[in-house]
This record gives sequence, C-alpha cells and structure tokens, in this order.
Amino acid sequence: MHTISNYDPPTKPWLSVLYQDEHLLILDKASGLLTVPGKHDHHKDCLESRAVAAFPSAKIIHRLDMETSGVIALALDKETHRQISKQFERRKTSKTYIARLAGVMEKDEGSIDLPLICDWPNRPKQMVDHENGKASQTHWRVLERENDVTRVEFTPITGRSHQLRVHALSIGHPILGDNLYGTTESQTAAPRLQLHSLRLTLFHPAQEKYLTFEAPLPF
Repeated sequence: MHTISNYDPPTKPWLSVLYQDEHLLILDKASGLLTVPGKHDHHKDCLESRAVAAFPSAKIIHRLDMETSGVIALALDKETHRQISKQFERRKTSKTYIARLAGVMEKDEGSIDLPLICDWPNRPKQMVDHENGKASQTHWRVLERENDVTRVEFTPITGRSHQLRVHALSIGHPILGDNLYGTTESQTAAPRLQLHSLRLTLFHPAQEKYLTFEAPLPF
C-alpha cells in the first residue's frame, strides 16, 4: 500500500496522456504518485515534474491525493491556467469519481453535507467540524452491491482536501484501502485506495466549449 513515508511511485506508465492540444494537457494519474513535489528530495518525482519534462510549460490546475488515480488537468499557458483555475474556484467544473466502500449501503443515493477542517495534530488528516469547518457537499449513487462492498459514484460539489474520504467515513462506509481513514479491516481489503477520478468536464477557453475527459477505471 502506498504511503508518503515509503514513497515508491509507479513508473509504468511513466506518463499517461488522455488529451493534449496547444493549451491544455489532460493526464491519467496513477495511484501512488504525488501530484506535486513533496518537501524532501525523495518526494520530487511527481506527476507535475514528469509532465514538465515532456511539456515544459505544463502547470497543474488542481490536485488529486497521492493514492487517488484518474483524470487531472494541466495548463500549457498562463491564460488557460488562469481561466480554468477560476472555473474550479467557482465550481463551474464537473467531476465524477468511482469508489468501492466497505459494507453494503441500504439507500440507492443520497447527499453528504458536512463541513471539514484540518485535524491539525494529525495532519494531513481532515475531520468534520460543525463550528469551524468549511462547507463540503458530496452527492453519491450506488452502482453495484458486492459481497460486503458497495461500488458508488461520487459527485463532489465542493473540492475540499480528502473530502470524499472523510465523507465516506462519516456515513459509516470508509473507502477500501484508505490507510488514513479506514478501519484495519477496510484498509487491508484492497491493495490501493479504491478511489478513481473517472470523469472531468470543463470549459475550454480557447475552443469556447465544454469538453469531457474520462480515464479508464482501474478497479
């Protein structure tokens, strides 16, 4: 299982390109690879550094957790970065995640509205805090019920750090393979975090239209 303390990022494929034009680069990030460099020298290998080696002007627009895989967007010029960053800030993008959760969920769909804040003594962990937390909303829909496992589609409305992981835990169904928020049983039930950024829709400033990108589901 990938953790920052024993960081050994995957190398195959080195960089998975889903889409590229002169303004925008869409990649499929592997689980276990940092989005941006960490503080230590052995945390310098990351999606951004690999992208810059191949596309020197590439700059990350948003992030995925190290253990989360899937669609991620980079800009290839300053104006594209500025405009698409604003879309993320103003919640004009649409993101869809797939996750496998511990236990069988009874309802077919629902929403989670719980404010989140950094659990400072235990950072980078986040926690629910109704007094000081920032508003966080997630919609979910059951796709399949397996043997004591539920496959769900998550649609986050906000983009807080670890939002889907904490929200899943808050309803009693932690994401399988989550070494930060899961139980001992759910942590060992999968070889990696069972969370994947399946789909991203954004407005392409140069093409002046919405585009949707999708990364193949790895689990």
